[in-house]
Order: sequence, then C-alpha cells, then structure tokens
Amino acid sequence: MNEIKIFSPATVANVSCGFDVLGFCLDNIGDEMIIRKTVDKGVKITRIVGADLPFEVTKNVAGVAALSILKSANADFGVEIEIYKKIKPGSGIGSSSASASGVVFAINELLGRPFNNQELTLHGMKGEAIASGVEHADNVAPGIFGGFTLVKSINPLKIIALPTPSELYATIIHPKIEIKTSEARAILPKQIELSKAIKQWANVGSLVSGLYTSDYELIAESLKDYIIEPHRSQLIPHFDKVRNASMNTGALGCGISGSGPSIFSLSKGEETANKVAKVISKIYNNTNIEFDIHVSKINTEGIKILS
Repeated sequence: MNEIKIFSPATVANVSCGFDVLGFCLDNIGDEMIIRKTVDKGVKITRIVGADLPFEVTKNVAGVAALSILKSANADFGVEIEIYKKIKPGSGIGSSSASASGVVFAINELLGRPFNNQELTLHGMKGEAIASGVEHADNVAPGIFGGFTLVKSINPLKIIALPTPSELYATIIHPKIEIKTSEARAILPKQIELSKAIKQWANVGSLVSGLYTSDYELIAESLKDYIIEPHRSQLIPHFDKVRNASMNTGALGCGISGSGPSIFSLSKGEETANKVAKVISKIYNNTNIEFDIHVSKINTEGIKILS
C-alpha cells in the first residue's frame, strides 16, 4: 500500500463528569485525509481544504503526529498529507485530534500495522499538544479505539475501551463561535471543594457502570459536572437554555463537548435524539448566531478506511 484515504471522526471529550479522561466517537461528522508514501524521508503537507491551517509541519498537529510515528518506526520512507477539514477548528468536537489521530492511523496502515491502538494514541497526543498546549488523550483515544474510552493515565499511557449501549445516540449543536482550548483551560479553578470532587468521582464510576450494564437511568444520573461546566458554560451563549430544553425533551444528559462551544446531549434512541435536535435548534434560530446541528449514533469503529 502506497496511498490511503481515511475518514477521521469527530469526538466528544470530557462527557460531563469525566474531564480529561472520558470521550466518545461520533459517526457521521469527520475529516477526510489522504496520506501517500514518498521516496524522500520526512513529512510534507501538500493540501489543506476547509480551514486556514499551517502548512509548516512542526506547527500543524497532523505534521507533528506524523513525524512522531515515522521516527518511532524508523521508517524508510516519508509521507505527503492532504487534509480535507469538515470539523471546524475550535468547535469543541475534536478538530485537532481528528487530524492527529487520522494521520497516525493512516501511517500505521502504510507501515503494515506495527503499532497497537494505545501506541497510536501516544503518537496522536504529540500532535494534539500543538493545538491545546498539553498532551491529552480524551479526544484522540475515542477516534482511534472507537466508542467510549477512559484515559486511566497519561504517564504511562493507559487507555481503557468501554462498551457502548446499543440505543445510545448523540445530538451535537455547534454555535459558530470559537473557543480556544487553551483559553477555556485558563479560566478553570486551580483548587476545588472536596465535596464537589467526591460527587464528580462518584459520577465517573457510575457512568462507567451504566455503560457496561446498558443502564440508561444510571447513565442519566451520572451525566452531571460539578467542577468544569459551571465555569466554561459562561463562554457559551444560551447554554442553560439548551441544557434545560434537552432534558425536558427526554435527553439522558447534556453538557459541553470538549472545551466548547459545541454542546452534546445523549439520548436513548434516535427518535428522542432527533426531538432534542429540533427543540435546541429553535433556541439558536431566535438568535443571530449561526449553528450546525448533528444527530449521530455512537461510532464504535473509530477511524475508517475509505480507499
């Protein structure tokens, strides 16, 4: 194989209670990338469509991730990268991680699959750090593993793949304003109350249990964020209205996707997810803020080979 075309999906990180540790993969929202071998070693980014991103390899998340995996493999070839962005940078649904995870997945295929998913995540994180200023895996991991993932630790890296209940659907609304991950991290408190931390730990544990047992009621009880959301929600116009409307329509839970501004809701069944999409669209229709809306089954496959 000398060339590969892949679909690299959008992802939702944090998942309310799981700041920097939980994430899940979306099915019908994502970027496309073409990666081809070159005789000359090194990395070249030859085309970027859909976003104003740097072609300089060391300043592009895909470029940095590609350099990392090629160096680790001691590859005897280089690569050219074409990026077709469908996930807008700063949208909060893993735009940078889609580039980073997609390129390492593709290069691994060109290499003959010497690396496992956890190793691919590690290389993807090198690229992700260019965008966010810190290596984190809660977007990269679900894109590579598919479904829900838990980041057990960063150093050493350990990713746990979690099961996905069959009727779980996500509704994503993306108000077209930009919130940079680095700025959203800067407003977070340096200290938190112990009582809030205990509630948060309990929710992470019960959410994982709910995923394993397909207990939708337990999932709903667990999708609450006492620590991050109260601060970051102030950056997102009409967040409280969207959350209340989602819950009143039957969503299991609603929260900030990544660092925002996208807002996710999880529902049992596609019908409820579509109803949620309808009611929250009305909220932004009454504003001057443009938005995108998506309904997606949870993608348990992750990155897909197109050709």
